[in-house]
Amino acid sequence: MEWHITDAESLAIIDSEIGEHVFSPAEYEIVRRVIYSTADFEYKSLIRFSERALQAGAAALASRTTIIVDVPMVQVGINYDIQSTFANAVYCSMDTPTRPQKEKTKAAWGIETLAKRYPEGLFVIGQAQTALSTLVDLIEAEEIRPALVIATPPGFISIDKDKERLQDSLTPNITIDSRKGGALVATAIVDGLIDLAWQAYGKARG
Repeated sequence: MEWHITDAESLAIIDSEIGEHVFSPAEYEIVRRVIYSTADFEYKSLIRFSERALQAGAAALASRTTIIVDVPMVQVGINYDIQSTFANAVYCSMDTPTRPQKEKTKAAWGIETLAKRYPEGLFVIGQAQTALSTLVDLIEAEEIRPALVIATPPGFISIDKDKERLQDSLTPNITIDSRKGGALVATAIVDGLIDLAWQAYGKARG
């Protein structure tokens, strides 16, 4: 993202108020982005990174792995940063043509269609719990092997179970252990990951 002096001042305030933590420097960069975007320090204790999640995600971005998102808000939110750096293709489940179905939501059918088309893609589920349930079903059936799944959909019914299933899989993942979440949180995570990946791989492309 493009930084302004007020952004730097805000991040400095977060640094001064966040207190002790056990995050690696890269993980902390993601956490402070989420706090900056939400003004909610509770995310410090809610964000979960699987082993090597950030390394896997950065490598996927650098290799221009296709990014699949569940809702347009995430697609719009990450588009500037991704097109200014690695220029990965980004597809949204809600924009994916599918046959009319009653068994699943449009987001779920769109994710299934895109997942089968890009089985090793980088998936960002920011809002639609049904899309996450469908994605985890495909992972458990070994039909897809995502490079990384970022899952932050808010919800009250079975959302914890879906996130636990994802966490129990071998798929690198970043999740929120809470009913909280949403597209804004997912966007902050992706934008932070893009910046980390660009620092690690971008100069090599020059």
